[in-house]
Amino acid sequence: MKVIVGLGNPGAQYQGTRHNVGFDIVDHLARRWLADGVQTKFQAEFAIVHSGGSRVLLVKPLTYMNRSGEAVQQICRFYQVEPESVVVICDDMNLPLGRIRWRAGGSAGGQKGLADIIQRLGTDKVPRLRIGVDRPPGKMDPAAWVLARFRAEDREEVELVSQTAADSVETWLAEGVSGAMNRYNGSGKADSSDS
Repeated sequence: MKVIVGLGNPGAQYQGTRHNVGFDIVDHLARRWLADGVQTKFQAEFAIVHSGGSRVLLVKPLTYMNRSGEAVQQICRFYQVEPESVVVICDDMNLPLGRIRWRAGGSAGGQKGLADIIQRLGTDKVPRLRIGVDRPPGKMDPAAWVLARFRAEDREEVELVSQTAADSVETWLAEGVSGAMNRYNGSGKADSSDS
């Protein structure tokens, strides 16, 4: 079994914000894979789907961003999933809008939801897909920036990166994290030489 965790905050006031891109990409995958039967358990909303020959859990923790590890830890224990079989999808202010970056592990890089998952799973060997949301303009507070909605002029780029991110998750399922890194890190789009 593979577990795909999109990070975000529950509640209508957070929908469409930069901090919720993880939720948005999990929703995109759920539509793509025709997921049904969404359950609420383990402090999360989740659906079980099949993709690329794998049984996959699509997960949106309901614990708010900074406590995302509570839900992920419960799910991994219940389904006996190793951290290497989990991918965490989260926002990253250090990447330009439209860029994605895969990593097999490492530090949380300031992303508090990812940091909580690493701490609760007891390892930083948790694959992650970072989605660029740009740096805040001027002296704007970073917390206010990530909790704000995308600007109207950014929406087309956001939709494109959602599609690319979903494609890259399918690559991860088929080829592992190294395959996703090789094809998608850099431009944020699949390397055409691999097609």
